Amino acid sequence: MIAAFAAVYLVWGSTYLAIRLSIATIPPFLQASTRFLIAGAIMVAIGRARRLAWPTPPQWRTAAIVGVLMLTGGNGGVSWSETRVPSGLAALIVGAVPLFTVAIEWLRPGGSRPGRATALGLLIGFVGVGVLVNPGANDAARIDPAGAAVLLAACLSWSLGGIYSRHAPVAAPMMGAGANMLSGGVGLMVLSVLSGEVFAFAPAQVTTTSLLALAYLVVFGSLVGFTAYIWLLHHTTPTKATTYAYVNPVVAVLLGWALLDEPLTPRVILAAAIIILAVVMITAGPAVRQWLKTATPGAEAPPAS
Repeated sequence: MIAAFAAVYLVWGSTYLAIRLSIATIPPFLQASTRFLIAGAIMVAIGRARRLAWPTPPQWRTAAIVGVLMLTGGNGGVSWSETRVPSGLAALIVGAVPLFTVAIEWLRPGGSRPGRATALGLLIGFVGVGVLVNPGANDAARIDPAGAAVLLAACLSWSLGGIYSRHAPVAAPMMGAGANMLSGGVGLMVLSVLSGEVFAFAPAQVTTTSLLALAYLVVFGSLVGFTAYIWLLHHTTPTKATTYAYVNPVVAVLLGWALLDEPLTPRVILAAAIIILAVVMITAGPAVRQWLKTATPGAEAPPAS
């Protein structure tokens, strides 16, 4: 179990650094498309080798919608934004995805309204995001406005895809993930063509570092990380498995600072602390209250969040 947690914490936290290194000489949409087309094909092939059922037409429709929202819009936006925003700061903004998810779930028709504690966490989290992307900041970690806007749109797109997948027919985890990756990869290739980057791409200029980073994203970021996460979901509680949401940004910030000399200013540290606190309040709060309720027989149940 330690190895699985290490894979989810460290590997997924390091993907932001790997994206930054890969897009140094590979266009961002093309890089992301290649990553997910290869990983998706491998995932589907493994699933078929294990005799998992091929996705049905409704499941393929779900995969197409989720893949476009989460991977084309979500990961594609992150890849593009890292041409303008340091990898660690990008990871901090993406770390706020749970905030977007709660907000969308609250606002959508028939969605669930958060309680006081969760609403407070939501407010605190968006304050942290505001501190981080503040266009008036004048320190070394000032974020490019266009990059910040695309990152926020990527968070929104990823959250929409995640919520949609909860209410739509999905295939078995491995086949479903493979179908999502293939669909997202196709969407990213379309973006690469429409943006013109694929035509300006010069393969001879691709460095060994970028190729190794791309291979790392395929093997470790998509295959090993995903497999470890699915294993954790079946061998521990969802609350523990999803703690990656507030560990990954810390790993990404430290790696970017240590290996790429990315800025780590007091404002970044403050924003990181605020965002991570909010995510902990939103993701861990309900589980803690449930534990207190079951661990204290006869006690009055805490207010719902």
